[in-house]
Amino acid sequence: MKMVSDMQALSDSQTNPFTGDDEDRAAIWDMLVLRDINAFVAADWSQVAGDFDEPAFFGVDAGKVSNPDDWKLGFPDLGSYRERWLSQAEIFRATEFAEDARAAIFDATRLTEIDINGDRAVAHKKFDGRIRKADGGENRMLWQTLYFCVRKEGSWKICGFAGYLPNPLGEAS
Repeated sequence: MKMVSDMQALSDSQTNPFTGDDEDRAAIWDMLVLRDINAFVAADWSQVAGDFDEPAFFGVDAGKVSNPDDWKLGFPDLGSYRERWLSQAEIFRATEFAEDARAAIFDATRLTEIDINGDRAVAHKKFDGRIRKADGGENRMLWQTLYFCVRKEGSWKICGFAGYLPNPLGEAS
């Protein structure tokens, strides 16, 4: 798989839009975009392990369907989410891409809406893009996730999410 070295300049999609303007939103963006993508591409959970409030964590899997009646508690704890994340990351890492996959994920990712109220936040992370594969196919990225975050001991942590939501919500994918 092609990857960008740490020494290469960041594209606009890899630059934190909140840096210098909003310390809290910048920290949440770094956690949910920069560290998450870098860790996923490397299939290295240790890079993001400290970003979770493990005792409080849970994740809802919307299955890319718009009807909330069909959403499931897909991840009742961090261990179940970690297993799925690692499985997906290993499959991704084993895939031959026809382009820089890391850059393509950044280009497909948007996190511009982060609602903060005291020590709680909801971050709206959206994916809309494609990664070209060497075999002529593609990995289509089209979903969104609402991350629920909490500030603990001065750091933002993920305490849950509603993920694999259709993007845009209200339309089936």
